[in-house]
Amino acid sequence: MTTRILILGAGGHGQVVADVLRCMYAAGQSVYPLGYLDDDPGLNGKVYGLLRVLGQISQLPSIAHDAIIVAIGDNRVRRNLFSQLKLQGERFASAIHPRATVAADVVVGEGCVICAGVIVNTGSIIGDNVVLNTSCSVDHHNCIGSHAQIAPGAHLGGNVVVGEGALIGIGAVVLPQRGVGQWATVGAGAVVTRNIPDFATAVGLPARITGYAVS
Repeated sequence: MTTRILILGAGGHGQVVADVLRCMYAAGQSVYPLGYLDDDPGLNGKVYGLLRVLGQISQLPSIAHDAIIVAIGDNRVRRNLFSQLKLQGERFASAIHPRATVAADVVVGEGCVICAGVIVNTGSIIGDNVVLNTSCSVDHHNCIGSHAQIAPGAHLGGNVVVGEGALIGIGAVVLPQRGVGQWATVGAGAVVTRNIPDFATAVGLPARITGYAVS
């Protein structure tokens, strides 16, 4: 039975998710993207990557579907919508590109997006609503907290822990056995050589803390 999936968010990330789902369908997996829902009324009816914007997110109950993916890049916004819809009983699908390499024992939570070129090695645990973006790598026995995002080309060594909602920027590197706290941000190209605390922003080589976000 084919799972009909609605994509919540028609922006750049949503369009990437749509492409991942189309590639899954073309590879013979039983998923089918129905279209987008987006709260920008100016997008209603527009077509992006062969899929139409079917309406606003509030119209979700009126459109027949089997599952959803929250395809919004901002981690906090994605977390809030995911949590709200989970309480309403929605079912979440995960989009895993056929050209991603995910070890057989990896645990992937609900509503995740794993893009083309991603590698996730053995023993890793990926929480709910996580984005593993294009060509990032998550080495063995990592633990990625729910709502986190690993940006394109970022690389995590073995036994790394990334907290809930954290963002690892484009091309950043986290050395083995290091931790990045919840809702922390690691800047593009940074190299994490020491643990980064919760809510901290760290940039540079080696990564140094430049401030803290409001919790």
